Order: sequence, then structure tokens, then C-alpha cells
Amino acid sequence: MESDRRQEPQSQLTRQDARRETLAQRDDRNLVELIQELRVVGLGVQVLFGFLLSLPFTVRFGALSQGQRDLYVASITLAAVATILLLGPVAYHRLVFRAGMKESLVRFANAMAISGLAAVAGAVLTAVLLVTGYVAGALPGALITALVGVTLCVLWFALPLSRRAVKRSYSEHP
Repeated sequence: MESDRRQEPQSQLTRQDARRETLAQRDDRNLVELIQELRVVGLGVQVLFGFLLSLPFTVRFGALSQGQRDLYVASITLAAVATILLLGPVAYHRLVFRAGMKESLVRFANAMAISGLAAVAGAVLTAVLLVTGYVAGALPGALITALVGVTLCVLWFALPLSRRAVKRSYSEHP
């Protein structure tokens, strides 16, 4: 029924609300978008986690130094944490399904997804450092990892956050 729909007053519509959707429709759309994004990142984490899980069973794993083993433990721990955080929204959704909690689900799932991406970043960087350091040596490994880290931080975090800040400042001062 129309009276059951949560509507925002016409005067509160801004450029970012131009879809003219109810809060419930926005929550539905946001959840679908988030689930699609989690599917994409989930595949990458599965591949990385699978690779890391298989490493100790290789012949050369025994040749790793204690520092390299520590790096391996850090990487697999970060990959496990990333997996937990990126699957968290699915578990949360299943447990609150049809409880009228979609808005809080979307907010919490968003926080888990961002935290999961940070854990993925850490897992990727420690895995890159482990492999490049083992193959190319400590200095080239550190330089390659630093380059990958800067690229990752710029593309995943700095660029989107700076664009968001510019958009916010533009919408506050039209």
C-alpha cells in the first residue's frame, strides 16, 4: 500500500536522490549492489586463500626462513579475516531475513565489506612481499610490494574517498 511506503518529502530530494525511490527501494537497491560487489571480490579472495592454503604442502616451503614463514602466517591470517568479513553480510542477512532490518543490514554489511577490502589489501601485499622477496630478493621484493601497495591504496581508497569529498563539497555549495 502507498501509505506503508516510506517517502521522503519532495523538498529533500537532491541530485544524489534523483531516482525518486522510497527508502525501502533504496535499501533494496543498495543491498543488491553490495551483494554483486561481494561476489566479485569473493572470487579473488578465494583464489588467494586457496593459493596460500596450498603453500605449506609444497617441497620448497621447508626452505623458507623464519621471517618468510612469519610473513606467510600474516598473509594467510589476513586472507582468513578477509573471507570472514566478506562473507559476514551473507550470514547477517540470513539471520535477520524478514525481520524488517534491511537498512541496518545494508549499513553493517557496508562496514564489513570495507573492512574486508582492507584485509584483502593486507593479504595481497603480504603475499606479494613473500613471493617477490623469495624469488627476487629482499630489496626488489620490498620495492615491488611498495609499488603494488601505493597502487592499491590510490585506486581502492584514496581516489574514491577524494572523489567523494569533492562531490560532497560540490553538493554543499552549489
